[in-house]
Amino acid sequence: MYIVAIGWLYVVLMMAVAEALSSQGTVLGAVFTFVLYGVIPLSIVLYIMGTPGRKRALKAAEARAAAEQASASAPDGRGHAAGDAVSAVRKEG
Repeated sequence: MYIVAIGWLYVVLMMAVAEALSSQGTVLGAVFTFVLYGVIPLSIVLYIMGTPGRKRALKAAEARAAAEQASASAPDGRGHAAGDAVSAVRKEG
């Protein structure tokens, strides 16, 4: 996926250089060409193409958090929650 993006940026960069060096072109026009033909469309496409990967990473993070929470609720490994090690002290009054 990234090789296509790099190729597209190369083509757009060459278009911008051709516009900047043209007798009727300007550097500002070259910048707009690079941004409007290269950076903006490519960022949108890469964002859309990266959506499945972000979803997988989110599900993996949720699964890790659930596993950590499950292991934290049973720290002694016997399948039940650990009680207080020290009983509460009451004041007589």
